Amino acid sequence: MKNLSTPSRPQPTHPLAVAPVTAPEATVDGFVEQFLRNLNNGRGVALSASTPNDRYFALAATVRDYLMARWLEDVRRQRTAQSKGVAYLSAEYLLGRQLDNNLLATGLTEIAGEALAACGLDIDEVRALEIEPGLGNGGLGRLAACFIDSLATMGVPNIGYGIRYEYGIFRQTFVDGQQVEQADSWLSLGSPWEFPHPEAAQTISFGGHTETYDDDGVVRSRWIPAWNVQAVPHNYMVPGYHNGRVNTLRLWSAQATQGFDLRTFNSGDYQEAVRAQTYAENISKVLYPEDSTPQGKELRLQQQYFFVAASISDFVNLILPRDFDLTRLPERVIFQLNDTHPVIGVPELMRVLVDEKGLEWDAAWAITRECFAYTCHTLLPEALEVWPSDLLGRLLPRHLEIIYRINDEFLDEVRERYGDDEDRIRRMSIIAPDGAVRMAFLATVAGSKVNGVAELHSQLLREKVLPDFDEFFPGKFTNVTNGVTPRRFVKLANPGLSRLITDTIGPGWLTDLDRLRELEPFADDASFRQAFASVKAANKRALAKTLHARDGLTVDDGHMLDVMVKRLHEYKRQTLKLLHIVSQYDAIVSGRVSPAEVTPRTFVFGAKAAPGYAMAKRIIHLINAVGDVVNTDPRVEGRLAVLFPPNYNVTLAERVVPAADLSEQISLAGKEASGTGNMKFALNGALTIGTDDGANVEIRQLVGDENFFLFGMTEPEVATLAEDGYHPIDFVRADENLQSALDLISSGAFSGGDGSVFEPVVSNLVHHDPFMALADFTSYAAAQQKVDALYADTEAWTRSAILNVARSGFFSSDRSMRDYIDRIWHTPPVR
Repeated sequence: MKNLSTPSRPQPTHPLAVAPVTAPEATVDGFVEQFLRNLNNGRGVALSASTPNDRYFALAATVRDYLMARWLEDVRRQRTAQSKGVAYLSAEYLLGRQLDNNLLATGLTEIAGEALAACGLDIDEVRALEIEPGLGNGGLGRLAACFIDSLATMGVPNIGYGIRYEYGIFRQTFVDGQQVEQADSWLSLGSPWEFPHPEAAQTISFGGHTETYDDDGVVRSRWIPAWNVQAVPHNYMVPGYHNGRVNTLRLWSAQATQGFDLRTFNSGDYQEAVRAQTYAENISKVLYPEDSTPQGKELRLQQQYFFVAASISDFVNLILPRDFDLTRLPERVIFQLNDTHPVIGVPELMRVLVDEKGLEWDAAWAITRECFAYTCHTLLPEALEVWPSDLLGRLLPRHLEIIYRINDEFLDEVRERYGDDEDRIRRMSIIAPDGAVRMAFLATVAGSKVNGVAELHSQLLREKVLPDFDEFFPGKFTNVTNGVTPRRFVKLANPGLSRLITDTIGPGWLTDLDRLRELEPFADDASFRQAFASVKAANKRALAKTLHARDGLTVDDGHMLDVMVKRLHEYKRQTLKLLHIVSQYDAIVSGRVSPAEVTPRTFVFGAKAAPGYAMAKRIIHLINAVGDVVNTDPRVEGRLAVLFPPNYNVTLAERVVPAADLSEQISLAGKEASGTGNMKFALNGALTIGTDDGANVEIRQLVGDENFFLFGMTEPEVATLAEDGYHPIDFVRADENLQSALDLISSGAFSGGDGSVFEPVVSNLVHHDPFMALADFTSYAAAQQKVDALYADTEAWTRSAILNVARSGFFSSDRSMRDYIDRIWHTPPVR
């Protein structure tokens, strides 16, 4: 890796060169002037000749100008103060649209609207042109985006590191009800929010071999790589809310070190001339390349090493002062590992400290163990990454050597504590019996702290996933329950509710969400309930308008909005929700239930399935097939509707979440780490139907059992059933409604009479059901009857919805950040 020294800084002589950068005047006239200047000088067009894209870019550049002075000053102050900060390493950042968030942070929303109106433009039309960057897959990436928002709002020095995926997560479309993945060309028109800095590129190496050499009597190792790529940083501003703080998100894109071979091109071999460029750029081409092939696995490992190596080099060689004493590195930074994707950063920092900086191994290891902390986001064994040693050795030979030494020394400590307990040693070894490297184990050994993301998850992490490590490292494991930023998911997503809250309890609650408790007495105020219900009705109309314009879908007035939006995975149990829908449909069309007895509901799904996850894609197909039949059957017209808008993302979430009445959080107990969608829905006045899983446990405890629809087995009951032997067919035979629903799907009622189409889904449930959807069906259906009963009492439902909002302030990502600071990072705000 190229070891870049700190670039020399120019010594200014002109008075203006040392004056602080100033923002444009924060008035309508000042905004108009800056907007037109950016349109003329930045886009090279007059207003009269500008395209919609010209206007969007000029508006974005204008908002950027108001942030610039703050950003540059914060960078300068941090360089001077050298206070401890957080380097957040995450393979995903699901940012959402930036324009509205940055207008909100700067307090310019109204000024910008008036300024564009003065230019004859509608700001809503301009903001609609923004393309959301698809740099995340779901909760993990959205959580990272919430966290960096909170750190900026709290004034904590932070730099987020990740990958600038050229295409990001795929764009989902449906063809004949089946998911089809298309490239998400979010950069096709450019991005006005990023600042590329090719001059600060880091050289990232791969392959090759290692060799030992004598360094004044000390035997050292060095890596002789076979090839390398350039990591080019693209900086994004991360503004705090109304506090003047602007942190940085740095995303890396891959380029070839020698991207174009002119001699080969001139010989006529055009493809070979750009081969190196194509190969290098593949690394940052797509978020999570499909990894069912050896090539896909290798590319994933390349991605992970690429961004953490670039980030560590950037921090050590460019951000730190040139003469910094690296033994004090833990006083300056904590690298937070957001799941196992960045864990290869542990041996990378060791390589930098030992091989490049010349530190002794023990000193480097002591530094490394204080500089990393690890967040585990899963309880699923298959989600705890392992890398085959032959792949690691081929791609990163020096790192594999370092991992082996870390493991050998760690197992020596285990033997010293427990003796030659070979079973324990096998269980705790970073190197699995098959030779694979267990990245969660490496992170746990190296991390100063390991945290789960909800109380139940953290308990199961200690007791079931990593119990030997919890015993070996007393005090290392802790919990930090996830949170969401109220700026985006209440203020921006739900302006009607935000105004009602401010009018009721006053300003200040957006940065002190515990103040929502002040709303509790108003749950018994009839006029407040009426105002709250009016906001919800307006949000439903807004969603209906969005879905009609976006997808041609219709939302019936007066329907309960029953929403399940999350990544499609069997453990999240979209099949359980679907079976209940089919059961209700079957009850009506068979005549067992009169349509008048059924609460009118519109079921809204939103989910993407991983491209290689065949069962998840079949489930999507089945949901759409059921929707096609239910939505066109006159027997259930006005009572049931199933909507599945494609390509669910943050932008659509900002419409769906505020409109929802019922939040479906129905994963099998003990499988969901936390969830953040459940928090967003509760904060926006939706009631939750859910299992005691993830953060559902804390939501239920806070909002009260009477304001939460609990069903299903507990985690110990799930474990007992699995141990005793789970036979799904027994639960089918015990519930006639479940049997009828499965029979209806098997009959071909939703596939044109061809029962074979969805036979794999039914067969998987009846004979395997790995996440016990059938075992929980009866309990789930009973809980849904309680939902109907409460929804029929409008005043009681609204009261419960208000109490959900009032009691969910705990789920602010600001609180999560305070917990990280107190329990893990010890990085105080810098005012």
